[in-house]
Amino acid sequence: MSNRLAGTGSPYLRAHADNPVDWYPWGEEAFAEARRRDVPVLISIGYSTCHWCHVMARESFQDPDTAAQLNSSFVSIKVDREEHPEVDAAYLAAASAFTRDLGWPLTVFATPSGRTFHAGTYFPPVDRGRMPGFRTVLAAVREAWTDRRAEVEAQAGAVAEVLAASAASEAAPLPDERALAAAADEIVAREDRRYGGFGTAPKFPVATTLRFLQAEGRNEVVARALDAMAASELRDEDGGFFRYATQQDWSVPHYERMLIDNAQLLDVAIDAGRADVARGIADFLLAVLQRPGGGFGAAQDSESWIEGQRSEGGYYRVPLHARAQLEPPAVDGKIITGWNGLVIGALARAGADLGESSWIDAAVRAAELVLTVNRDAGGRLVRTSLDGVPSAAVATDADLGLLADGLLALALATGDPRWAARGLEVLAADAVADPVLAGQGIPGSVDGGDGDLPSGASARAAAHLTAWRLGAGEQHRERAAALVRAGAAQALRHPFGSGALLRAAAGLARPPRQIVAVTSDPRGPLAAAVRAADADLAAVLSPQQARAFAEVGFTLFEGRDGVDGVAYDCRGFVCRLPVSDPALVPAAR
Repeated sequence: MSNRLAGTGSPYLRAHADNPVDWYPWGEEAFAEARRRDVPVLISIGYSTCHWCHVMARESFQDPDTAAQLNSSFVSIKVDREEHPEVDAAYLAAASAFTRDLGWPLTVFATPSGRTFHAGTYFPPVDRGRMPGFRTVLAAVREAWTDRRAEVEAQAGAVAEVLAASAASEAAPLPDERALAAAADEIVAREDRRYGGFGTAPKFPVATTLRFLQAEGRNEVVARALDAMAASELRDEDGGFFRYATQQDWSVPHYERMLIDNAQLLDVAIDAGRADVARGIADFLLAVLQRPGGGFGAAQDSESWIEGQRSEGGYYRVPLHARAQLEPPAVDGKIITGWNGLVIGALARAGADLGESSWIDAAVRAAELVLTVNRDAGGRLVRTSLDGVPSAAVATDADLGLLADGLLALALATGDPRWAARGLEVLAADAVADPVLAGQGIPGSVDGGDGDLPSGASARAAAHLTAWRLGAGEQHRERAAALVRAGAAQALRHPFGSGALLRAAAGLARPPRQIVAVTSDPRGPLAAAVRAADADLAAVLSPQQARAFAEVGFTLFEGRDGVDGVAYDCRGFVCRLPVSDPALVPAAR
């Protein structure tokens, strides 16, 4: 048996390299082998900090008898959902035809052409009550493939037709302020007024939704959610937030800690005026998730070794001062392009607001690594890298949008327009569809919703909005508007799962407020007044920096370099007379 996973760029796949299962990584080779052998394909999708993925691995994939059953009757593919989000999205959508309980590990059975005919999530090794065991499922799938092939093929074709139809976009007018207010009202009506946040259990931070509510001025709701989370077990003693809570009162967390959650909650905390929460998150990001090369790893595991036993959450339940005696949970060191874009932007904005230059320096290091390492031989950005080696997985629209927006924020935080120019270059690039999915005619993304992070359309729309507000051209507003229109109907029907797109829509529904302080004293009272103001974009630059931004094409800064120590308050690119008195910079819009 060949060991195909050991040399991959995914810690999740590497953890399965010594399984007795004859795993293939995602790629055409596996499907070609399935066609040659005329057997179905098992596609097992998970990620390295997924607790139930670990459980199923120990119970089933490390079991010789189960592996023998898989090897004789299937071609088995192991997929890291963080490395191949399009693959994950496509098969999650297909799995929804067979189960309402979607999640990971995702277990998909497909034809050699990649079409799904059965799916589920975690299966125990043997039957447990009404839940069939994995070996039982394998036997049933093999029997259906052998004895009822026409039925299997028909089911796979029907699922594929439904997915193809659902991939078509439904364009709608741009939401106006009234529609956005109604969407915010619908979300607010779901608030848990007793414990803060939304829903019962399990309970997630839903940072994309909180960011939309902040854009709509529903700050009390966001404050209640953030305060409740920050005071609960969901927040570790070191300041980092766990993935979600299993109880309604934010207790009994699921202990993995994700880069995307903490990066977005850093922005939420800054906008909510919770500097203490922001500092805790930043400390966690820099101390735990930032890798030696400068990039940020994807997540920290929920499990660790304690007294020779694998323990879920045991490390985090020990007081912070006593943890030095324990081996910490592993960090998935994949440097994901878009996720690093999120943290680059969050650290840049928070560092500028709170005067923490080390946070901005950390964002610079991450940007340098991603722009240098996360590229293929032709110079195109890829999805991930590990230990300085880029993955073959293609960068998604979300990767490009999130990285571009992060670089634009970094430009303002550093005063260096070269980062903004790099951001526009990234934003201008086209994402490449996953070649295997494209070759099989399977839509790579059938749902434009925003879940735990912005979708590709939402991420690109946000970056185009930032570029437009900086004066990079009206074409950026037009591109943002087109992306929002394509998803607006779905977003207004399901606002809770569309926070990032609705936030972009809010940015288009009203003229932007941009404030530029031109001062050689970036921590002085004028700069502080500008940063404290309620604005869509706030910039604090020296006269020389303002001139440099204007020279590379950002028209917001044209003619702003003549006087040191003034602030320009602009509404929809029409600026009031400059003021030098901080008291004359209105805090409200």
